[in-house]
Amino acid sequence: MNEHEEWFKEAGRVALGALCLRAKCGAVIVASDGVMIGSGYNAPPTDDVSVRKCLSKNYDRTKKPKYDLTCCVHAEWRAIIDALKNDAEKVRGATLYYVRLGDEGNIRPSGKPFCTVCSRLALDVGISAFGLWHEDGVMLYDANDYNERSYMYHEQDGGVN
Repeated sequence: MNEHEEWFKEAGRVALGALCLRAKCGAVIVASDGVMIGSGYNAPPTDDVSVRKCLSKNYDRTKKPKYDLTCCVHAEWRAIIDALKNDAEKVRGATLYYVRLGDEGNIRPSGKPFCTVCSRLALDVGISAFGLWHEDGVMLYDANDYNERSYMYHEQDGGVN
């Protein structure tokens, strides 16, 4: 097993704490020196399940852009915030590893990059790479490439499922 797979497994362990009722996602941020500096899972703001809208019948998901189909704070956002709190100096040049778990708690293969909010936030703080676990293996995307691919995804399907 290579070091990238280890970080994906760690992101999977973090995802087990997710409070979203629709998806269990986790992310870790690893500095260029190989030290994990941040982690996060998807959950309602401040982990307050009383504001959770995951299964709300009044939340029309067909009209929302794909990145905004959840009521939860993204795992990537929380990991970035955590890294900035823990060791802001090491965020520039770091790699963000993201996973989503399947129903059995196993790592689900990721689709194409699509979240322009996550890609812009990562670029803004200086993260250099995004790691996704695809069916054909691990893929590390340069953060600029991830951002461009996220925008291409939205241009191809209008940004909605």
